[in-house]
Amino acid sequence: MNWQDIYQQKLRTADEAVKAVQSGDWLDYSFGLTNPNELDAALAKRKDELWDVKIRVDIGMWPHYTLEADPTGEHFYWHSWHMGATDRKWYEAGLLSYLPMTFHQCPKMTRENCVPARVVMISAAPMDKHGYLSFGAASAATWAAIEAAEVVIVEINERLPRVLGGNQESVHISRVDYVVESSNQELPTLPVAPPSAIDSEIAGHIIEHIYDGCCIQLGIGGIPNAIGAMIADSDLKDLGVHTEMYVDAYVRMTQAGRVTGARKNIDKYKQVFSFALGSRELYDFIDDNPGVVSYSVDYCNDPSIIALIDDFVSINACIEVDLFGQVCSETVGTRHISGTGGQLDFVEGAYRSKNGQSFICMTSTVKGKNGVASRINPTLPLGAIVTTPRTVTHKLVTEYGIADMKGKSTWERAEALIAIAHPDFRDQLIKDAAAMKIWRGSNKKA
Repeated sequence: MNWQDIYQQKLRTADEAVKAVQSGDWLDYSFGLTNPNELDAALAKRKDELWDVKIRVDIGMWPHYTLEADPTGEHFYWHSWHMGATDRKWYEAGLLSYLPMTFHQCPKMTRENCVPARVVMISAAPMDKHGYLSFGAASAATWAAIEAAEVVIVEINERLPRVLGGNQESVHISRVDYVVESSNQELPTLPVAPPSAIDSEIAGHIIEHIYDGCCIQLGIGGIPNAIGAMIADSDLKDLGVHTEMYVDAYVRMTQAGRVTGARKNIDKYKQVFSFALGSRELYDFIDDNPGVVSYSVDYCNDPSIIALIDDFVSINACIEVDLFGQVCSETVGTRHISGTGGQLDFVEGAYRSKNGQSFICMTSTVKGKNGVASRINPTLPLGAIVTTPRTVTHKLVTEYGIADMKGKSTWERAEALIAIAHPDFRDQLIKDAAAMKIWRGSNKKA
């Protein structure tokens, strides 16, 4: 079979391919870097022909051309499993809704609970000699969408890395209906935020708990970058990687010789991830790299899989915490910021791991319109979403230390959390805790 001949038979322009979309359709766009870019731009041109086209996405990294073309939402309306910055703009404009989920369930929800997408649009790296097109830079739930679709359209971008699997990281040309060769626009990148002094203080508390052979999961931002830099500059060895998001910190750790995966219980010697976002250097690093493999998120984020890996260390961030240990990582009051993502998956999985640890980090204060406010408060504000419930929370970290929630009563939790709050807010937090009946006279004065 000559796969190149079949590829040529399925080759279309973007304008031709999007003619498959009909009014009333649900569409699934693949994740992050692999969002269809020029296909969405072509679809936007059909605005006046189409009504009530509903698009699902997970972190829309490219411009949302269909929404730019239709400020009414009558022709195109988007739904996002997790809010990126671009998604948030359209959410606030009333043209995009959030789909609540915990990340490892996304493929199952796509297969069993969502209205099936009639058309799926994906970006992928160029076809290999065996007829496969790789979307492994973001393979979270793409195959779940493909399985239910009537029409599969793939947009080829030569700048996308070809990422090996793993599982469900590529699609064969025989499963594709139309192929569109894009103009190969440069991929979206995320700036590598330099850690602040406080970020480094927080990272310093965590690094003391990491030892040879630990398997690391990092989120995004200054604190993970600070931890990655500290690990790279340390004498730690034989670390493993199993993470939903592959970030630049892993590149630095690997290049410094800290990551081998030699002590992992599963996927030994392999760095496992579900999607990548970061610098061009990161995309080049994961390209055709047998040591870095992409998995669907129902494997990568499944707490029962994470639990199989001994000495697991999960490091994530949050917006605020209350004195009961409830963690909010997705809203400020009712204002939507991000989503649950995989935080709950990794908090649960890491704790179930032998010797596992889950850290959720935050600076002790935040600057707002009304001045400096504490991130540790008596209760979460009205409308705030509980991302990690108090029953699951393990270790909470600020620049003032670590508060371990496991096995603690409500008054013990309050004491531990007030001890890592900013000193300027501790006296008031004690008064609030006493009024809430979660403070005892025998408590230490924080």
